[in-house]
Amino acid sequence: MAGMVELNDGYSSLVLAPEQGAAIARYDALVFGGAPVPLLRPGDGTSTSGCQLLVPWSNRISGGGFEFDGRFHAVAPNVPGEAFPIHGDGFQKPWRLARHTDTEAELVLEDGAIGPYRYAASVTYALRDGALDARLTVENRAGMRLPYGLGFHPWFPRGDTTLLKARAKRVWLEDERHLPVGVVPVSERPGWDFERPIPLPPDWVNNAFDGWDRRASIVQLEDGIKITLSASPALAVYILYSPSPDAGFFCFEPVSHPVDAHHGEGLTPLEHGETMSATMRLDWAVMDID
Repeated sequence: MAGMVELNDGYSSLVLAPEQGAAIARYDALVFGGAPVPLLRPGDGTSTSGCQLLVPWSNRISGGGFEFDGRFHAVAPNVPGEAFPIHGDGFQKPWRLARHTDTEAELVLEDGAIGPYRYAASVTYALRDGALDARLTVENRAGMRLPYGLGFHPWFPRGDTTLLKARAKRVWLEDERHLPVGVVPVSERPGWDFERPIPLPPDWVNNAFDGWDRRASIVQLEDGIKITLSASPALAVYILYSPSPDAGFFCFEPVSHPVDAHHGEGLTPLEHGETMSATMRLDWAVMDID
C-alpha cells in the first residue's frame, strides 16, 4: 500500500499509516500453514479500521471547551457530524517516520494544535514474537499548564462467536449526546459484566468502565484465536463501543480518563515541557479447539 510502513517478525505483520495519524492499518497473525488472520479490523487506518492514536485527550469535551487554572479554553468540534470536539487531533494529522527496521518503527508529530493545545507526540510500534508493543508519548508545548490524556482506539472484528473478558468495577452511563450521566457498579448491569468471557451485548454500548485491571482478552472462536490486551497504569479506563451484532466490529479502547474528563476528573496536568506516556500490548495465541 502506497505510503504505508510494513513490519514483520515472521509471526505477525503490521501495516502502519503515517499519513493517517500514525494509525495501524492492519495487524495480522501469520498462522503456520494458513492465510493471515486479521487481529484488528483491516483497512487504511481511518474510519472503522485498525487502531487510531488518541492525543492530547480521549473522547468528547462538552460546553464548547473547558476551564483550567481559572481560564476558559475554547475547543471547536473537529469531526463532521460530531457536536463536540473528540479524540484530539493526533489522529487527523500526518506523522513523520523517524525510524524503521523490519520489526520496529517510530513516528513523530511536531505540530499538534487544537484549541489551547500545542504539543509534540511520538509513538513506537514493535513486533516481538508476534506480539505488538505500542508506546505513545505527548509533550506539552503550549507555554502553559494544561490537562492531557492519552489512549488507543483499536477496532476488533466482531463475529457471532466473539467473546470478551475485561474485569471492571464501575461503568459510566451516557445520555443521548454520548456524555456521562452517572456511574454505577458493573454488577447492576450483568450484560456488561465481563468478569468472565461472554458474548458482546446485542444492544448499543458506548460506555466507559473503570476499576479495570488493565487486562482484557478477546476470543475469536471462528478463527481459533485468543487476543490478549494489556495496558500501562496510565490507562486506567476502557471504553467499549459496540453498536450492534451486525456491525462487524467493536472497539475496546484503553484510555487514561473517562468521557468529558475536562469537566470531571482523570486528566494529567502537564507543565510546559513535561511529558506523559502510555503503552498497550496486543498478543495472540492459537487456541486448542477440540
